[in-house]
Amino acid sequence: MSETKIKITNLHKAFGKKVVLSGVDLEIAKGESLVVIGGSGTGKSVLIKCIQGLLVPDEGSILVDDQEVVGIDEEEKEALHSKMGMLFQGGALFDSLSVWENVAFDLLENRGMNKKDAKNEAIRVLRSVGLAPDVADLSPSELSGGMQKRVGLARAIASKPEIIFFDEPTTGLDPIMSDVINDLIIESVKGLGATALTITHDMTSARKIADRIAMLYQGKIVWQGTVKEMDKTDNPYVRQFINGSSQGPIKVEV
Repeated sequence: MSETKIKITNLHKAFGKKVVLSGVDLEIAKGESLVVIGGSGTGKSVLIKCIQGLLVPDEGSILVDDQEVVGIDEEEKEALHSKMGMLFQGGALFDSLSVWENVAFDLLENRGMNKKDAKNEAIRVLRSVGLAPDVADLSPSELSGGMQKRVGLARAIASKPEIIFFDEPTTGLDPIMSDVINDLIIESVKGLGATALTITHDMTSARKIADRIAMLYQGKIVWQGTVKEMDKTDNPYVRQFINGSSQGPIKVEV
């Protein structure tokens, strides 16, 4: 039996009267790549923020390496964050920093690495995502969207995290660049032996990078399984979502 890296039990989160999560149960094995699919506004980002300790759930338990995350103090939160990397939806690069400083941000700010070593490490990680050393001294605004996404990925993996979160990693990219990013995500995660949690509504990306897929709808996980199982399932929510059909149990709020 594989070790469980993240275990979520009966997770609830509401903002005022808006219920976002209403009893999420989910386990992610060590070294597994899990993709959570679901429409916009279904609570995928809220789920990630709860795991990271950035949001406090109203109810439920989140265990990371068998340690409770809900209600931890700032010191414990720092230790938790040191295990984690994140690729943000829009890249979220710091415009005021050069590319290499973006990649080495955690190494410089939190791990006390000197500038020379940090730059060398940043260049090494940039190479691993297919970017040449001459990109290191550019500013993010000088890069294309696909290059910015690669820099974001390099930053996410630079501190060799045990857990990596990918928030809509292919949004805004053309199909070819999306495929390049998907390949890089697979290589990076496997290379580090990391556990990955991706949230997306891009089914091409989900199929490529997932060991397992879970569907979030109305605050709960309504289905989970492998890609092969997904293609054979008769679950009406999954069928409607992966086929992109307006007809089915998922109602679009107009």
